[in-house]
Amino acid sequence: MILAVIIGCEIGFWVLLGLGLLARYVMRARRLSAVLLLCVPLVDVVLLVATVADLRAGGTANWTHGLAAAYIAYSVVFGHRTLRWADQVAAHRLSDGPPPRKPPAGRTARARYEWGIWARIVLAYGIACALLVLAIWAIGDPARTEELWTFMLGLGRVPLIALIWPLSYTIFPKKPRPQ
Repeated sequence: MILAVIIGCEIGFWVLLGLGLLARYVMRARRLSAVLLLCVPLVDVVLLVATVADLRAGGTANWTHGLAAAYIAYSVVFGHRTLRWADQVAAHRLSDGPPPRKPPAGRTARARYEWGIWARIVLAYGIACALLVLAIWAIGDPARTEELWTFMLGLGRVPLIALIWPLSYTIFPKKPRPQ
C-alpha cells in the first residue's frame, strides 16, 4: 500500500508543480499558481500521514516505509531547490526568461558546489534516519521494525556513492571552458 502512496505522491508532486508553473507562465494566473505551488509540500504530508497510519494500524514495517522516510527527507532538503530549478526552466521555455543557472565552471567553485550537494545528501540521509529511528521508537516492537534498521544501513550507500562526485571534482578538477 505504501509503495502505491509513494508513487501517487511522486506523480502528484510533478502534476501540482507542472500545473502551478503553467498557471504562472502560460495562463498568467499568479494567484492560482501560488495556490498550486503551495500545495506541493502537502504531498509530503499525505505520505507521512499514510505511513504513520499504516504503522499505527499494526502493519509491519518494510522497505517501503523506509523509502517513504527517504522521500520525505529528500523533499525537505532538496524540495525548494527542485522548485526553483523547475521555475527557472519554465520561465526560460515559456516566458523568454534567462536560461536556468548552471553549476559554476571554475575549478575551485565547481568542487565547492559539488561538496555542497554532497553535504545536502548527507543531511537528507540524517533526516531519513531520524524519521526511521522515530518510527522504530514509536512502534516499540523490534519484530515489526527490523526491516527499518536494514533499510537505514542500505540507504547509507547513497552518501558513500555520491561522494564520488565531489572527490572527482577535487582530485581531477575540470579545466575551465575557453571564453
